[in-house]
Amino acid sequence: MAGLKTIARRTFLIGSAAIAGGVAFGLYKYQTPHANPLLDNLPEGAAALTPYVLITGQDITLITPRADKGQGATSVQAALIAEELDVGLDQIKTDPGPPSPAYYNTALSGDAVPFRSTDDSFLAETTRAVMDAPIKFLGLQITGGSTTVPDGYQKLRMAGAVARETLKTAAARMHGVDRGLLRTERGTVILPDGTRLPYQTLAATAATLDPAREVTLRDPAQWRLLGKPMQRVDIPAKSTGTQAYGIDQKHPGMLHAAIRLNPAQGGDLRGFDATEAEAMRGVVKVVAVTGGIGVIADNTWRAFQAAEAVSVDWGPAPYPADMDGHWNALSNSFTPEHQDSQFRDEGDVDAALAQGTDLAFEYRAPYLAHAPLEPINATVLVGAGRVDVWTGTQIPRFVQKNVAQLAGVEPDNVHIHALMIGGSFGHRLEDDVVRHATTLAKAVPGTPVKLTYSREEDMTHDYPRQIAMARGRGRVSGGKVETYDLGIAMPSVMASQMSRQGLPTPGPDLQIVAGAWDQPFDIPNYRVTGYRAPELAPISSWRSVGASSNGFFHDCFLDELIHAAGADPLAERLRLCTHGPSRRVLETVGEMSNWGGALAPGQGRGVAFCLSFGVPCAQVIEISDTDAGIRIDRVFVAADVGRILDPVNFEGLVKGGVIFGLGHAMNCEITYAGGAAEQRNFDSFPGMRLYQCPEIEVRGLETARKIRGIGEPPVPPAAAALGNAIFAATGQRLREMPFNKAVDFA
Repeated sequence: MAGLKTIARRTFLIGSAAIAGGVAFGLYKYQTPHANPLLDNLPEGAAALTPYVLITGQDITLITPRADKGQGATSVQAALIAEELDVGLDQIKTDPGPPSPAYYNTALSGDAVPFRSTDDSFLAETTRAVMDAPIKFLGLQITGGSTTVPDGYQKLRMAGAVARETLKTAAARMHGVDRGLLRTERGTVILPDGTRLPYQTLAATAATLDPAREVTLRDPAQWRLLGKPMQRVDIPAKSTGTQAYGIDQKHPGMLHAAIRLNPAQGGDLRGFDATEAEAMRGVVKVVAVTGGIGVIADNTWRAFQAAEAVSVDWGPAPYPADMDGHWNALSNSFTPEHQDSQFRDEGDVDAALAQGTDLAFEYRAPYLAHAPLEPINATVLVGAGRVDVWTGTQIPRFVQKNVAQLAGVEPDNVHIHALMIGGSFGHRLEDDVVRHATTLAKAVPGTPVKLTYSREEDMTHDYPRQIAMARGRGRVSGGKVETYDLGIAMPSVMASQMSRQGLPTPGPDLQIVAGAWDQPFDIPNYRVTGYRAPELAPISSWRSVGASSNGFFHDCFLDELIHAAGADPLAERLRLCTHGPSRRVLETVGEMSNWGGALAPGQGRGVAFCLSFGVPCAQVIEISDTDAGIRIDRVFVAADVGRILDPVNFEGLVKGGVIFGLGHAMNCEITYAGGAAEQRNFDSFPGMRLYQCPEIEVRGLETARKIRGIGEPPVPPAAAALGNAIFAATGQRLREMPFNKAVDFA
C-alpha cells in the first residue's frame, strides 16, 4: 500500500484518489483539508489521533458518523476502524461525532454523474473524482444511497492504522525502543520483553505527536473481524430493550409537544383559534409554526388532544387535489418539452419501430410513505447563545445550519446529539421535525421540548416516494429481443428534496431513469428516456429512490418482450447481459432456484434483475395460485457487492430489502383526495403481513471490482420478480402497483 505523506494533526482527512493504477490516500488531495473536529475542547491527556479515534485515560471511542437507522451502520464503521486499530468490538465505545465537514461522504460522487456504474473508463473515473470536490467543499455529511461501506472501506481502516502506528510511536518514545520491534494486540502495544501497554496509558504522549506518516493496511487474509460473522455492537441493547432512541429522551423539566399541519401539504395556515385548547389540562402554549400549529404541554397525550382541539382555517394544496390530476400530469409529460435525459440511445430505435411495434404498454407506480416504526421526534433546548438538539438524522450538518438560522445563533453553537434511528427508509433525510421543534422550544427558552408526531401527522406530512409512469414500446425477432424503448415520467426527487435545504439541482435528475438507463444489456436498438413531470406533491428519497419504481418498469417490460419472442426469461437475460458480475448473479440465482425445474399445477416462477447503486441483484420468486389468493412460497436472491464485510448483516439486509420491496408492491400506496393523503396509519398502509412472508434464500458474490453497499439494491427487483411470477402462474400481467388492485394475496 502507498505510504502517507506528512500529516498535520489538525488537518487529518482521508480521501481516495487514483494514482498510477492503484489507490493512494491523498490527505492534501484538495488544498484546504478539513480540520479534525475532535481536537476542539479535547480533554487533558486525551488523544484525538484521527477524526475517527479518540482515546482517553479510560476509554477508546470510535467515531461512526454515518447514521444508524437499523441497518448496522454503527457496527460496520466500528469494525472497519477496529480491524486496523487492533481492538475488539467489546473494548470500544462508539459515538456519531459532531457535525463536521471532516465527515463528508466520499462515496456520493459515484451516483452523481451520468456514467453507468459498470463504466470504469478513464473519463468516467476522472469525472467521479472531480465531482468529489464540490461534495467535499460543501461538507456533505449525509447517510444514504447505500454509501456507508464504500465511503468508509478505505478511510476508516486507514484511520485505524494511523492511530495504531501513532500509539506504537508513543510507546517507543516512552520506553526507548525501536518502533519496528513493537506489535499490537487487543488494545495494547506489546514491548519486546512482552510487557503490554494499554492504549489508554499511551494517550497523553500520543496527543503530543503528529499522526504516523507511513502505514500499511493489513491483508484481508489477516483480518480478525471483517469478512467473518460478527455480532453487531447494538444487538445486546436491542435484545434487552435498553437501546435509546430519540423517542426515549428524558430531561429534567422537559415539556412535550405535538403538531398539527395543513393536511394539504404545503397549503397555508389562514388562521386559527386556540381558545379551547389553551384551557385544556396541562397545556402550556399554542404556537404557530410553518404550515400549522404546535402545542406545548406537560405530556405527549395531552399535547395530541389539544392540537386536535384547535380550530384551524387551512388553505388549499399547491398541487392537484385528487389522483386524476397527478396521473394526468405524468401522462402529459411524455413530450419533447419535458425531456430531462436520454443517456441510453443505441442503434436506431425509431427506424426499428417504424417497421411495426410488437408491444406497447404503460406502467404505473404510486406514491409511497416511508412509515418508519419509531414515531418521528426531536428534542430541542434553546439556551442563551446555545441550542442542543437530540434526534436521529441522516443530515446533521443541514440540521445544524437550519437550527442556527431559526434560533439566531452561530452554527458552531448548535450541538447535535445524533441518536439511533428506529427506521428511516429515507425519512430522516428531511428535518422538518427539528425545525418545528426549534420553533416551539424558542417559545419556552431554557426548557427542553420534545416534539413527537402522531402516526397520522407523520403519514399525512411525509415526503413520499415519487409517483411514476412508464411507457414501453418494443419489437422482437427470431426469438430474440430486438428493440427496447422505455420512457419514464416522474417529478424530480432531487429538486423537491434539495429545495427544502436551499440547494439548487442543475442539470438532469439521474433518479428519473436510475435502475433503467444503466442496465448491462446489449439490445440492438435500446433507448431509455427520462421526462421530468411538473412538481406535484412534495417528494423525497425513498429506499432505492428512482430505481424503486424503475426496476419494476424496466424488467417487467423486458420480461414481456422476452415472452413475446418465445425465449426463456433467464436464458435471454443472460444472452443480453454484457457485464461479468451481472451475468454471474443471474447464473447463480438460476442455480439456486433450479430454474427450469418442474413446478406443481398452479405454481409460477419469475425472474428479475436490476443493477442499482453499483450492485447487480437478481431474484427468482416462486408463487402458488391458491383459492385464497397468490401465495409467495420462496424467494432466491443473488447480489454482488465486491466484498462482504459481515455475512450475517449482509443476509439480514438482503432479506429485509426483499420483504420491504414485496410488501409495498403488494399492498401499499398513498393517494390524495382534497389535497390530503388518504392513508394515515398502518391499517390502510399495511406492508407485508407476517403470514405472507416467504422463505428467502440469499447468496452473496464477491467478484465485482468495487466494494458496494447492500441496503437498497434488493428492493428494485422484488416487485418485478413478483409480477413476472404472477404472469407465469396465471397469465395475468400486472402493470400497476400495488398489485392488490388486481389480485388477492393469501
